[in-house]
Amino acid sequence: MPVPPSLSVIVPVRNEAGNIAPLIAEIHAALRPVLKDGYEIIYVDDGSNDGTAAELTAIAAADPVLRVFGHRRSCGQSQATITGVLAARGVWIATMDGDGQNDPADLISLLAARDGAGDEARVLFIGRRRARHDGLARVIASRIANAVRRTLLGDGVADSGSGLKLLQRELFLALPRFNALHRFTPALVRRAGGRVVSVPIGHRPRLRGTSKYGIVGRGLIGVADLLGVFWLIRRHTQPVLDRTDERTKP
Repeated sequence: MPVPPSLSVIVPVRNEAGNIAPLIAEIHAALRPVLKDGYEIIYVDDGSNDGTAAELTAIAAADPVLRVFGHRRSCGQSQATITGVLAARGVWIATMDGDGQNDPADLISLLAARDGAGDEARVLFIGRRRARHDGLARVIASRIANAVRRTLLGDGVADSGSGLKLLQRELFLALPRFNALHRFTPALVRRAGGRVVSVPIGHRPRLRGTSKYGIVGRGLIGVADLLGVFWLIRRHTQPVLDRTDERTKP
């Protein structure tokens, strides 16, 4: 019986033709020297209408580490990530953006932070981008959104929108699932009784393709999502058991 991989790297993409092969090669270059017990790469094509699907199919035919899933229509980044996590075979999952702006070498920094942590089972390790290579308007909008999230949700994270994350698959699957999950993962991990560790990472300029997010539209939707998550946190209680039934059932 095959031994399951220790890590599943999940990359949701939509219309990222041209970015696929270079990023997969970088993931291999980063992980092969350090993960002797194996890893898998899971790409989820979220309803692309360019050459993304064909590129993934061609690479997967020659790469046994790569697994590919696809949505018939676009469902959004969070749902694509959920599809990947449900299919993952690793105990640990890492998520990253598929546009090439996340450096796969930074996965090693997250793994090192995990290995240096004590009780890491209910911990989210999230990258904190030190220097953003985005337009000024996008950077300002992101800083405002992060500040509002920290204030209302108390997630204590300076860069909650970072796509580079590492956590146990079981912890991810315990979180509420909705379309903006990827932007509120730190707050929801804290809601589940876990903790969040920020790890400094780099950020690269986009070399090919265009961003799928508009600043105005994303901001309006983000307000509704923020209020929904605020409600979830306010309505949540975390029980502490002072008595359990230890009898062994037949």
